[in-house]
Amino acid sequence: MHSINSIIRQSTGIRNMSCFILPEVHTKLKNVCREFSEVELRPIAATLDNKQIFPSKQIKQLADLGIMGLVVDKKYGGFGADSLAMSVAVEEISRCCGGTGTIVSIHNALYAGIMNKIGTPDQKTKFLSHFIKNGIVGCFALSEPGSGSDAANMCTVAKRKGNNWVLNGTKAWVTNGIEGGAIIVIARSDLSKGHKGVSAFIVPTNSPGLTKGKRDDKLGIRAASSCNIILDNVIVPTENMLGNEGDGFKIALSGIDLARIGIASQALGISQAALDCAIDYAGKRIAFDNAIIKLSAVQQRLAKMATRLEAARLLTWKAAWLRDNDQPFTKAASMAKLEASQTATFVTHNCIQILGGVGYVKDMPAERHYRDARITEIYAGPTDIQYLVIAENLAKEYGLKTR
Repeated sequence: MHSINSIIRQSTGIRNMSCFILPEVHTKLKNVCREFSEVELRPIAATLDNKQIFPSKQIKQLADLGIMGLVVDKKYGGFGADSLAMSVAVEEISRCCGGTGTIVSIHNALYAGIMNKIGTPDQKTKFLSHFIKNGIVGCFALSEPGSGSDAANMCTVAKRKGNNWVLNGTKAWVTNGIEGGAIIVIARSDLSKGHKGVSAFIVPTNSPGLTKGKRDDKLGIRAASSCNIILDNVIVPTENMLGNEGDGFKIALSGIDLARIGIASQALGISQAALDCAIDYAGKRIAFDNAIIKLSAVQQRLAKMATRLEAARLLTWKAAWLRDNDQPFTKAASMAKLEASQTATFVTHNCIQILGGVGYVKDMPAERHYRDARITEIYAGPTDIQYLVIAENLAKEYGLKTR
């Protein structure tokens, strides 16, 4: 048997697991994103929200900083960073503007991340390098008006015609859909094979037959657009298929796992903003001859908010670390998304409670944080789907079946 000392000596590599202290490079990235967001996003965040304005200038600036290609290989114009870096960047951006955080997160996880992992060199040059260089965002289209979480029953079809595929159907809730330059569309290519008959296609948004629906008038993250995408006999060349025929469902699920880390990171940023707001107000608001931060009831709220936020952040960093070290991370990503999103709802709710009536009006950012938080419990799989994913993976670990 190994002695305790020998085990401890062998375990020093565990310290490389960046779940407690960020490595220096990630700390520098965090600081860059924080400085950018404080200067470029915080002053305009309320206006972007009220008027549903896409922050084109700021997205181009983020592209110039390398943020729009964080998880993309350097030879294709990316930053060549890991998913922990993406998490840190998205959190800091979301802390100042939840909508911009959504744009960055979805583009990196569900467009650039998938393209970098699956795309051919020609596809990456055309639909990745060009996009990163010019600050063009990409989109991902899986959900449909009649199938959100029930994606296996999608109706969008792709039929082969010579050297092309012809796509027909309607996709819903396509984030970045109004401004995006291309969409990764998941469609049925063989109706007889169930989920094994699903394929992924790169579809430029200027393709004949592709129509963008009206911009969704959302509760929160209003700087980020979403809309329906209608495909009416859209011709897609065979070279625009991502991966092999039948790989679409697998490609979608792998992208969604990373997206859940991104959404958890959005939730962390929104939570941090709400906690900052609550503490600042509690330190200044005088009641009963003292700042209300001296009141036990307020202290308890703040303590619970901070503790849940820290726990959610560690879950998110762990999920990112697992992915970056080629470890299974599906369960961890769902845990992170579940806890971070519920924490965002909890923290933003308590922020408003601490502010009282002041938190209920648009003069303060608390109500915007509350609205922005709500979506994190819905997209990339709502809370109930995360429970199912976590439970299914737990059952497998114990040698049990859930179906």
